[in-house]
Amino acid sequence: MGYDEIYGRSQEDPEGFWADAAAAIDWDKTWDSVLDSSAAPIYRWFAGAELNTCHNALDRHVAAGRGDHTALIYDSPVTGTKARFSYAELTDQVARFAGALASQGVGRGDTVIIYMPMIPQTVIGMLACARLGAIHSVVFGGFAAKELATRINDARPKAILTASCGIEGAKVIPYKPLLDEALTLASHQPEHCIVFQREQCEAAMTEGRDVDWEAQVSDAEPADCVSVAATDPLYILYTSGTTGIPKGVVRDHGGHAVALAWSMKHVYGVEPGDVFWAASDVGWVVGHSYIVYGPLLYGCTTVLYEGKPVGTPDPGAFWRVISEYGVDVMFTAPTAFRAIKREDPDGTYIGQYDLSKLRALFLAGERCDPDTLLWAQEKLGIPVIDHWWQTETGWPIAANCLGIEELPVRPGSPTRAVPGYDVRILGEDGQELPDGEIGSIMIRLPLPPGTLATLWQNDERFVEAYLSTHEGWYLTGDAGYRDEDAYLWIMSRIDDIINTAGHRLSTGGMEEVLSAHPDVAEAAVIGAADELKGELPVGLVVLKAGVTHTPEDIKADLVRLVREKVGPVASFKKVVIVDRLPKTRSGKVLRGTMRKIADGKDFNVPATIDDPAILGEIETALGEIGYGRR
Repeated sequence: MGYDEIYGRSQEDPEGFWADAAAAIDWDKTWDSVLDSSAAPIYRWFAGAELNTCHNALDRHVAAGRGDHTALIYDSPVTGTKARFSYAELTDQVARFAGALASQGVGRGDTVIIYMPMIPQTVIGMLACARLGAIHSVVFGGFAAKELATRINDARPKAILTASCGIEGAKVIPYKPLLDEALTLASHQPEHCIVFQREQCEAAMTEGRDVDWEAQVSDAEPADCVSVAATDPLYILYTSGTTGIPKGVVRDHGGHAVALAWSMKHVYGVEPGDVFWAASDVGWVVGHSYIVYGPLLYGCTTVLYEGKPVGTPDPGAFWRVISEYGVDVMFTAPTAFRAIKREDPDGTYIGQYDLSKLRALFLAGERCDPDTLLWAQEKLGIPVIDHWWQTETGWPIAANCLGIEELPVRPGSPTRAVPGYDVRILGEDGQELPDGEIGSIMIRLPLPPGTLATLWQNDERFVEAYLSTHEGWYLTGDAGYRDEDAYLWIMSRIDDIINTAGHRLSTGGMEEVLSAHPDVAEAAVIGAADELKGELPVGLVVLKAGVTHTPEDIKADLVRLVREKVGPVASFKKVVIVDRLPKTRSGKVLRGTMRKIADGKDFNVPATIDDPAILGEIETALGEIGYGRR
């Protein structure tokens, strides 16, 4: 069946569609109803069913005779460490660590915070929680103590799993002092902290509370899988809230397993045994969905990479991993490829490796500018697929579904809605807008399985934040349009639509023009307050290595290009050249923070920022063109 037929069925008969998809999962008890609408607008999938996610990710593959197949590859250029775990080996290690957790009193329904780097123990900890029916909440390793404390108070974990340190490039970051500080700030205290000691840094232990990871495992009896309700929470993943209080996105067991297994085949086009590499971090949703759960649920080999796209040791880092492990499909953020393109614009390092097994590259996490997509497509000679989704949805909303039908790529668009999602463009009055007109991107309820069930212990905030803008619709928070062929174009966050003299303009459209310039590695456009026109666009650009044109010539060229491509209505006149853009550790550009700097407003340093020092550089650069505190 082609895309139109499969998508049409997902809309006309969603319960039948997802019941068929659920046949790929082992159930301990079948459901009473595929979709429970009794508490609408909060919906639940597979109500009454029971299963265990860890069994579906590990044990069942061993039982099917695939125990010797590789489940997990660990590659750490920052420590010079490599390791492989078969499905049988990983199952054994997870069962033993689940036994260690159980010996500390952790059981079904308890919460466990995981504050760890990109090491196998992190994956083992997540799966061990799922095995016991405990709810894990992974907090990105190295997060500030204050932010960690807020998550401890909200999740109220019975135990915290941590490691003595993480490694960022050549820098060792001790985690234990950050955790200890967070616990002095937190009102809730866990019963135990289980600490994995890495040889790069030994953590001091607090007697009576802290226990050694390896000592616990050596004494533990393996634990069996605990059957839980399909609607029970599998994990909590915190995302920043507009109030400063993080929102705990809740993912359930049943819908999550069904959706992710379905997506591996139909969206990413992989088969059991294929090597799938999501070059992300387990602290983010991509790491949850496509480093840990998705590939293992579907029986693939997944790669856990503790390194960077450049600098560990060079711009060929990704190509080495693809070549060494025979990666079939890769998934990363456009930021990673912009970093590689900036350091190696001619793709010299690509030719040094055998990439013949690589079939497709998927990009997500932020809007992919066409120039980056076309560069990757030209250099790699494979389909490069921009797709769009969110922490909240947990799996793609829009994609070129390679496992169904490969559609023509339109650079700048993540193609069409994935089966299961009814995506529309609405105006402020809640009415659907004509094709080509920018508006708020909304998804008709109910959302498909695998998306957020609610916010942790806060149904009211869930409804208020996501479901109250227009009745019967989920607010994505993104703005864009749909073309005459139903391709979606995600232009920016709703907040990044600027109003210049009454004209609604997308900063994403202007960024696309700037990024296409041959001297520009990456670009961001923000709307700065203006007394006359309301808001004016300001461009911040990072140049490629080895540029020969003068900065003034490049800036003049960029202003001219935006005038030609977007039009004089954009009033685009201000560009600054910076060494780097402020980003989160997951690669998202902090446009909102830069907008506050430009407007001279107070701002908080985001907890997720990669390097806080960069904000001073941005403040200086914007000050040179008359923005900021003055």
